[in-house]
Parts: sequence; C-alpha cells; structure tokens
Amino acid sequence: MTGFLFLSLTESLPEPELDVYSSVPIQCWTQWFNSDNPTRGEDQETLARLRIQYPGKICPIPVGIEATNLFGIPADQTGDTIFQSDTTTGFICRNGDQISGECNDYRVRFSCTPPYCADTVCWTQWFDRDNPSRTGDWETLQSLRRENLDKICEDPWYIEAVTVDSPSTPAIQTGENFYVFSPTQGLVCRQEDQSSKTCLDYKVRFGCPCTR
Repeated sequence: MTGFLFLSLTESLPEPELDVYSSVPIQCWTQWFNSDNPTRGEDQETLARLRIQYPGKICPIPVGIEATNLFGIPADQTGDTIFQSDTTTGFICRNGDQISGECNDYRVRFSCTPPYCADTVCWTQWFDRDNPSRTGDWETLQSLRRENLDKICEDPWYIEAVTVDSPSTPAIQTGENFYVFSPTQGLVCRQEDQSSKTCLDYKVRFGCPCTR
C-alpha cells in the first residue's frame, strides 16, 4: 500500500507516541464477524458464539464493539430495536422487538488494546486538510479519504495527531478538548469546546495493518 512505513509497534515507536494511543478509547479492530442471521428468530453475534467459531481472533477483553448491517449501515441507524450491544455479551437483535417483524442481518467487530494488536503497524503520510479559522479543525477520516484516494487503509488501527508547528506537540498534551479523536473517524477540534474559543492547527496520520 503506497505511502506506508513499516515500524515495529513494540520496538521502534518512541514512548511519547505510545501515550497518544493509550489515551484513545479505540485502539485496533478485529475482522468483521457474521456468524448468524435473523431467520430463526434473532441475529446473535455473541462473544460466546464468536469465540467458538473464531478461536484466537478476538482479544480477551474488548474495549469497543461496532455493528452494522450487511450494507454497512450502523445498527443504531437501521431503525431496528437492538436488544444487546456491548463488549461483555456481544450483539443480539430479536425479531420480536421489531415493527417489521424481522431484524436486519448484522455483522460485528471488536476493538482491542495494543498488547493484542499486531506486532507491526504501517503509518500513512501526515494529512492536514483544514485549519481552525472557522468552526474548528476538521481532519475527518471521511474527508481525508475523499481528498486522498487510496492513501488510507480501509480499517485504520491507530491515529496520531500533533500540532503543525515545529517542534510539534502531541494533541493530547495540548490541553484542548476534542469532539472526535478516533482511528475510525479521524480528529475534530471545535472552537466552541475550548476555553480560549480557538483550536490549534493539527495534522494527523493513521496506523494500518502492514501489507507486503
């Protein structure tokens, strides 16, 4: 994949950068799982079921869960009433809870902390598509993908954000409040969330699974 650098997560990344990742709730994502469908009363994508069908593919203690239907629409936007969606049980949608009488068919994935993630991570180039002159600094993954075709992997594991000045300052050390700070969404700093009513200018890059 173009624009990526091969780095060892455990050996080559300096300690200050690791602090950035440990502060972000979402770390790296598993593959998508779709072990069931709603034809027999409910769609059960539970951790108990998935661990049996996919041994070793899910970390012992997930820190996040994401569920979408097979068209990629997030579960909370499908109109279905979701019975369960958490990192302890997993995901359950029951047909009996739906006005239509049947759930969408869902897939799920889980986020894990760095000790479970792969040994190597490949970094994109730095991106700085916006500045805080209006409502804030919007370095969203959606916009960056649109403006930088094929430069960012499909499912980033990590995000790093620093100020654009030199020497740069890691975002989490600036004291600013972030509306969005996630490898699956990017970074958003809004002026209205700051006591100074202005954000610093940031650049971001994403850590992806290495492909050879």
